[in-house]
Amino acid sequence: MASPILKFPFLSHTTSLSKPLAFYPLSLTPKPRKTLRPIHVKQQQGSIKCHAVTDLTSSNTVPSSIEDQSKGEDNDDHLVLVGPSSEEERRGEREVADYDWTEEWYPLYLTKDVPDDAPLGLTVFDKQVVLYKDGQGELRCFEDRCPHRLAKLSEGQLIDGRLECLYHGWQFEGEGNCVKIPQLPANAKIPQSACVKTYEVRESQGVVWVWMSLKSQPNINKLPWFENFARPGFKDSSAVHELPYDHSILLENLMDPAHIPISHDRTDLSAKRENAQPLRFEVTERTDRGFAGWWGGGDAQTLPNFLRFEAPCVLSNNREFIDGKGVKQYFSGLFLCRPTGQGKSMLIVRFGGTSMPQIANWIPEWFFHQRGCTVFEQDMGFLSSQNEVLMKEKVPTKKLYLNLRSSDTWVAEYRKWMDKTGHGMPYHFGHSTISLPELPAVVEHAPAGLVAGVSASFPAKGGTGTMHAPNLGNRYFRHVIHCKGCSGALKAFNTWKKALSAISLALTALAILVSGRQWKAALLVSTSLCLVGVYACSTLIKMSTTNFIRTHRRF
Repeated sequence: MASPILKFPFLSHTTSLSKPLAFYPLSLTPKPRKTLRPIHVKQQQGSIKCHAVTDLTSSNTVPSSIEDQSKGEDNDDHLVLVGPSSEEERRGEREVADYDWTEEWYPLYLTKDVPDDAPLGLTVFDKQVVLYKDGQGELRCFEDRCPHRLAKLSEGQLIDGRLECLYHGWQFEGEGNCVKIPQLPANAKIPQSACVKTYEVRESQGVVWVWMSLKSQPNINKLPWFENFARPGFKDSSAVHELPYDHSILLENLMDPAHIPISHDRTDLSAKRENAQPLRFEVTERTDRGFAGWWGGGDAQTLPNFLRFEAPCVLSNNREFIDGKGVKQYFSGLFLCRPTGQGKSMLIVRFGGTSMPQIANWIPEWFFHQRGCTVFEQDMGFLSSQNEVLMKEKVPTKKLYLNLRSSDTWVAEYRKWMDKTGHGMPYHFGHSTISLPELPAVVEHAPAGLVAGVSASFPAKGGTGTMHAPNLGNRYFRHVIHCKGCSGALKAFNTWKKALSAISLALTALAILVSGRQWKAALLVSTSLCLVGVYACSTLIKMSTTNFIRTHRRF
């Protein structure tokens, strides 16, 4: 169970670290109106080097990027803005890595939250899959469509461990073969083509991972392993959140410690706007698989935090320190992101450590989850609008962002990594390259009713939706339906609310009927206590189903 301070691992504990840790062993342009120089490509040690396309414009034209504005001008912008990170980048060359997004492991779900009695529909980029447990409790994953007439299998049900399509009752066993077609004559054989595509899944350290390639065998060496989570005494709090913005926007936000004191001011004891300060970053590793390095406060003598980003979308932030007893303690913030389509993502967030405050043992986990929902809702407006601007402008981020050395180093590193690998993704927004989605986003759920319509139209504002409006701007659909703990707590609160309401009515009726003053007083006091319980349950229900609404303050 997580400590409250672990909601913001970037800001807790300022002790220093002596050396990096091996946390897990894993090895477009605007509308054309300019003349372009051809791309020159050359092979170099397994990677591809290519000269970037450059704009041959006259000297009186507007600079093509924010970086260009700081070049050739009499200013000191280059001292505060993130610049080229390699000699190749300075020479206008771009390294292109060998990358295929399907040949990666993606986090599907927390093992503890996978339903035992129903299939679960999920998405990786634009691929829809269905996850379920068969009769032996084994995890199975299929393409989420019936070969009969393309109905979603995730809308089906489990019959004797087999997945049944609820449209016509076709049933499929664990290997994807169809074993029953009710409409087939008794003497007819099931067609061999009546089968579904299957995906390989693995459970590791409490997370279900899926290998998305149907052509290549799963590479177990790419399956992430997190050393801290395997340490003796390590405890963590884990939750799933669906979010209404692109996975790259989400990862940017998670690797940005500079925004926490401002955006999350007073949400946590460690987040205060007066603590906003310049930060220092030291990149120690850049590979085709990601990057890593140390960071900390600008005035710190040592950099206590170690951050690692690993393909395809795994981010960890780790610290270690020596406690008062001379024992080394470890803390981790782990973010497992999954692209779920254009402008959508799902996140498994895990905070934990080997030493936890005692108070954490007395606080229910659903409370930490709701506080986490508040944190995401505080950022939702900014990130949704950022997503809209990227889609609208259709240019790389270097033409839009002003990345500061003292706050945005990780963001720049991430976008430059996407320059190397984005060609192997369905779509991407890199530092100097982009590739837009080939097909427009498909709206799968049309909310019904006025309130639901308003909520879907303004997902970033929060607070307008109810738990019955299916959209990702709503806390209930973003988190509660994915969490057995929170959905169970919500069900219990509703049950207690109804029971206490009924008891208070019965006590009130008895108070009217009895004649003794002492009995009347006792019954009315009991009724008051029941009504207090009803109010408490209503408050807890609201906490689980209502978004945070930011109150603007004048300082």
